Amino acid sequence: MAAKRNPAMGWSRLLFWKLFVLYTALNLAAIATFVVIVSGWQEDQVIDQVTQRLHDSAALLRSDLADLLPQGRTAELQRRVQALSRQIDTRITLVAMDGEVLADSEMANLAEIAEMDNHGRRPELLQATADGRGASERTSTTVHQRMLYFALRADADAVPIGLVRTSLPLTEINAEVAALRRLIWLVAGSVSLVVIVVTYFLVARLVRPLTVLTQAAEAIGAGDFEHDVHVSSRDEMGRLAQAFNRMTERLRLRQSELRESNERLAAVLGGMGEGVLAVDHRDRIVLANAAVGRLLKISPEASTGRPLLECVRNHRLYQTVVDARNAAGPVSAEIELRDAQAKVIAVNAAAVAGEDSPRVVLVLHDVTELRRLETMRQDFVANVSHELKTPLSAIKAYAETLQSGAIDDDANNLRFVRQIEEQADRLSQLVLDLISLARIESGQQAFDIVPVDLAEVVESCLAGHQAAAVAKNISLGQAAEMPVVRVLADNEGLVQILDNLIDNAIKYTPERGRVTVGWRVEGNTVFIEVRDNGIGIPPEYLPRVFERFFRVDKARSRELGGTGLGLSIVKHLAQSFGGGVHVESQPGSGSTFAVSLPRA
Repeated sequence: MAAKRNPAMGWSRLLFWKLFVLYTALNLAAIATFVVIVSGWQEDQVIDQVTQRLHDSAALLRSDLADLLPQGRTAELQRRVQALSRQIDTRITLVAMDGEVLADSEMANLAEIAEMDNHGRRPELLQATADGRGASERTSTTVHQRMLYFALRADADAVPIGLVRTSLPLTEINAEVAALRRLIWLVAGSVSLVVIVVTYFLVARLVRPLTVLTQAAEAIGAGDFEHDVHVSSRDEMGRLAQAFNRMTERLRLRQSELRESNERLAAVLGGMGEGVLAVDHRDRIVLANAAVGRLLKISPEASTGRPLLECVRNHRLYQTVVDARNAAGPVSAEIELRDAQAKVIAVNAAAVAGEDSPRVVLVLHDVTELRRLETMRQDFVANVSHELKTPLSAIKAYAETLQSGAIDDDANNLRFVRQIEEQADRLSQLVLDLISLARIESGQQAFDIVPVDLAEVVESCLAGHQAAAVAKNISLGQAAEMPVVRVLADNEGLVQILDNLIDNAIKYTPERGRVTVGWRVEGNTVFIEVRDNGIGIPPEYLPRVFERFFRVDKARSRELGGTGLGLSIVKHLAQSFGGGVHVESQPGSGSTFAVSLPRA
């Protein structure tokens, strides 16, 4: 696995090489400039020395040959010139004032000298004729080499008698200069190598504290506030390291305080049942607690920093934020969320002052259950009023009829009295069911939860409803081959559950129908099923059959004498025993009510 690269090390290496290359380039440039200057100066010195040598040789020759110059071109003069040339290792040429060559050390004899060109137009000789001395650097037409010439005019009694010229090939001079230049560059290269090594260590020493500081800064940027800097120098770097350590200590304390504050805030927000949501001036979420995630079906971590409308596509919620930002005080609203389960959320929003476009904090509370209970209470009051009104109205009407003279009607007075008694029984049963349901829901009714033999209770309930079943020619019985099982329940409560379910099954099953009671065991749960082949329940009404006063067919239910509370009592009793209730039905094919209870 490849090692993770440290950004600080990369940065320090980059700075090191920048400084190293810069300092090395400056030093090498200075050394090269020095070498060029010294080489040029040394070359000039060599040229000056050679020129001085030629001058001295020419002056010596002028003295030695002054007696022979007036004689012109002679063999003696040629011999003397060749002998002196060998002694001083320099080419010697004697020229008459008219430019004729009198002697030349490079020529073998006078015949060759006679064939030489007239030298009167040579630059060094022209200058010597005019000024007494002359020098030039040019290619010789005689020996075909680059030469350095120096000429002196020879005078006798202030009368010019000839010109003495000495010369050396520039190849020798250049060789001497090149040797000096090589020596200078060798010394410069050695010095440069030493400078490079010294520069390397000096730059490394300079960059090392910066590397340490950079690594510490990177560690702090990554959240490690325990990283201190140790720099031993007492210069500006040392003071910078001390200041950095003091800053790190303050950051460490501040970070600890912030962590503690955030932990307290997270604990408070996480323990709240209400959702807390905060958005900034750009309507981006900056804070969301776990309750908001549950209410709005969002991830608090993933939604932070994202626009509110992108996370929660509810324009009523967004408008509440806008209204809170523009309002002088808190703003309240209710929003509806349409997802798998419709929810009603109460929102209280307030702007947090301090910015041109302030942040907004929203507190959300799920009031779905509260609104449902309010609706149920309203429906309950309306249903109770309606259910009580019907028998009371009937009793009053029959009583008024009897009071108006029907009491003396022997043919109908007993029928009216029986109707009053029937409505009174119905009213009494309704009140008893309401009292029973209220006691069950409030938890005031005490239950004796004990193991109950299910077969005995079912047999007793079936016996109690046989007369009603026979009256409608309905087959009522227990399913075959039921296992022996005991359930944890209150005996009277279990009887009430079965009585209600069997009574409903008989009421809504037509003549020659069939009602059976059975049960099955799944693990630690016993499912008691009351099955009929009656009229059934439409699918759209199945979720509501256990509500108070809910009737699929209101007219038929009242005709059969139902109060509309039986199934609601069944549900609450089953829940009180630690179980539940479920229904399956198909219109025209009957219904199956299943009550689940813990197995003893």
